[in-house]
Amino acid sequence: MNKQFYVYIMTNKNNTVLYTGVTNDLNRRVYEHKNKIMEGFTKKYNIDKLVFFEAYDDVNNAITREKQIKGGSRAKKIKLVDEMNGGWKDLSDEI
Repeated sequence: MNKQFYVYIMTNKNNTVLYTGVTNDLNRRVYEHKNKIMEGFTKKYNIDKLVFFEAYDDVNNAITREKQIKGGSRAKKIKLVDEMNGGWKDLSDEI
């Protein structure tokens, strides 16, 4: 069985703060964000809504993509979310 890696964007309830991350277990990571298990940026800014994700078979490709997204402008991140999830609904039930 091939391992999957995910690049994802999460936001807060008002869609004002964006967080980009990478993980090998999207369900676990979203659970951690929603339940504020780890200290840091997402806990501080109440980031608990998954609005974008992409799956990769290779960890290096996922990390490269995460860096590309993080290095882009806020407008580019918003465009990515709009293209996948125009209503900015929480996708956590779909993973």
